[in-house]
Amino acid sequence: MDGFLRYTDTEGDARVGWYDGDRGTLHPLQGVDTMADLLRLPLVELRERADRAAREPGDDAAGTAALPPVDGHTEVWASGVTYERSRQARGEESDDADIYDRVYDAERPELFFKAPAWRVVTGGEPVAYRADSPLNVPEPELALVVNAHGEIVGYCVCDDMSSRSVEGENALYLPQAKVYAGSCALSALVRPVWDLPDAWSGEVTMTVVREGEEVYAGRVALSAMRRDPAVLVDHLLRSQPFPDGAVLATGTGIVPEMSFTLAEGDRIDIAITGVGTLSNPVVEGTRALEWLVAARRDHRARPRMS
Repeated sequence: MDGFLRYTDTEGDARVGWYDGDRGTLHPLQGVDTMADLLRLPLVELRERADRAAREPGDDAAGTAALPPVDGHTEVWASGVTYERSRQARGEESDDADIYDRVYDAERPELFFKAPAWRVVTGGEPVAYRADSPLNVPEPELALVVNAHGEIVGYCVCDDMSSRSVEGENALYLPQAKVYAGSCALSALVRPVWDLPDAWSGEVTMTVVREGEEVYAGRVALSAMRRDPAVLVDHLLRSQPFPDGAVLATGTGIVPEMSFTLAEGDRIDIAITGVGTLSNPVVEGTRALEWLVAARRDHRARPRMS
């Protein structure tokens, strides 16, 4: 697959380039040093630079390491209750299921802040569940990459980790259930929107592997999503600017039954047709994510690069 990739070069410095999946090469983007730089560009110009870069000689991607596809002041947001299964699951875990029924049918979607760029992890890095929550699940989602002009320019895979017991106790605890170190993973490669003109014809699949055995598997068609992605973006942009762009996860249609919860040592594997894959080991609590603070200034602090 081709797309935009944020990565570290052999010197350990962060770069952004166009990745040619067939040739396994990385191509510099003129005037683009960061993903924030990229997301400040209008879609037309962004595509022109990608096309120009693809025609130039590239460097072998071997010896580089992928980084999360966000930096600078780019924010990750998420949507809730956009699939029927999500509405059912919220009702199962909560004493007040009616509020989720109402938001599912409402004109205004549920949108919430998920993570600043520096707290996002990518494939191979750990995701976490809260140590004070006995019921925790991954939520696989298609994420929209939106530029500063409000245009959807690409897609990636998101794991929106969720503490079901915390949110189920009280809907006002949603930020604690959703926003913490290790709660947000994004696939590194941003697939350009022009390569996926019919992205919503695909499906999302997820498996959880524990001690070498599959303990959960689920799938859902993207066409089952109730909300129009353009409408989700419109609501996100109604009240605030995103000068470095934003990533908006579109909600999940895969939620395990109430008898399932993640365990430390699990591996979560997610795939979305045409978009990519995301695989992460699971840890309990935030101690195993303390490296995120150091990684703000030194990418070599990321555990996959040791």
